[in-house]
Amino acid sequence: MNLIDLLVKTNNTKIIMLVLDGLGGLPDDINGKTELEQAVTPHLDQIAKEGAVGQVIPIQTGVTPGSGPAHLALFGYDPLDVDIGRGILEAYGVGMQVGARDVAIRGNFCTVDKNGIVTDRRAGRITDEIAKPLVELLAEININGLNIDIRHVNQYRFAMVLRGDNLSVNLDDTDPQETGVRPLDPKPNSENAKYTADLVGKWIAEAGQVLGGYEHANMVTLRGYSHNPGLKSFGQRYQLSAGCVAVYPMYRGIARLVGMETIEFDGVNVADQFSAGQRVLNSNDCEFLFVHVKQTDSYGEDGNYDAKVNAIEEVDKTISTLMQANPDVLVVTGDHSTPSRMQAHSWHPVPFLLWAPDTVRKDQAIHFGETECLSGGLGTMHAKDVMSIILAHSGRLKKYGA
Repeated sequence: MNLIDLLVKTNNTKIIMLVLDGLGGLPDDINGKTELEQAVTPHLDQIAKEGAVGQVIPIQTGVTPGSGPAHLALFGYDPLDVDIGRGILEAYGVGMQVGARDVAIRGNFCTVDKNGIVTDRRAGRITDEIAKPLVELLAEININGLNIDIRHVNQYRFAMVLRGDNLSVNLDDTDPQETGVRPLDPKPNSENAKYTADLVGKWIAEAGQVLGGYEHANMVTLRGYSHNPGLKSFGQRYQLSAGCVAVYPMYRGIARLVGMETIEFDGVNVADQFSAGQRVLNSNDCEFLFVHVKQTDSYGEDGNYDAKVNAIEEVDKTISTLMQANPDVLVVTGDHSTPSRMQAHSWHPVPFLLWAPDTVRKDQAIHFGETECLSGGLGTMHAKDVMSIILAHSGRLKKYGA
């Protein structure tokens, strides 16, 4: 068992983990500042002055993380020991159940030309109104040997759960990750995966027939085949009640996977999320609150430097709402870096801010940004150790040894 699990004790302290997805960046060619450094963030800077900063390595030095393992690491699960695919996160995000022998898959609608060549991997980011009826059509496909549950997730994305005998997750994704080529086959990576690959291949062929008459979303790609890893719940491990405030289904999914309660709220913007978080903490419905903000990552992947700056500034303008919940510990960080210069996730360390007025050892930071975090008092740490720091500063760890 993990040492921290053995040392955990209860307390009445309140904790907020605010994750700005893809927070880390690279300096812009024009002004020499990252998106976080360019953003006007007086409130985050003040929190940094009152706390301490550092930087986090999500997985391992030089390794570019996916969102799933990066979040698991922040929650204290070793991402190298726990193998999860995107499929189960999408499935849990829309309330689907995944058994130990089931296979969860993330699906994308895409666009192919008359020769089957991918012209748009995301089908023009079709709207929910267009996508939902298409998912209903796919749900009518029957393949002998499979029981298939399929649900719409968001825009061009859907989730599938396959139930049957002798199913394997050892298949290659069919998303080629580029246009101008054909979707890939669900190639098996082991002998016992050939049966599953054959069934999935038949389903994809049927899906192509069903969607063939549609101009934009006329094909699908599949990725992230995954079983349920059977994780010990967050609440059991850390002896606290935990809640999640997130808009995107996948992040609600990873919260549910580790046993957090997902908080329902109206609206989709940051102010709506922070108001919901404040309400939950003030009502004492949970002791640990995970708040996820997606826009920073989306704009980074779009290569939109200015929009990512604006998204960070929006967080800064409204973070006082979260602070009104009077947390004992606040952590602000990201799951990974998504520099707009790269338009993709990257391996770069992620800025990290800890505010815990009763226990923190302040450093010299006066701004929250990559340069200050590089030399901050918390140094460089692995994401899987973040929960140790949070629990220690919230008075929830016993002494080790005599």
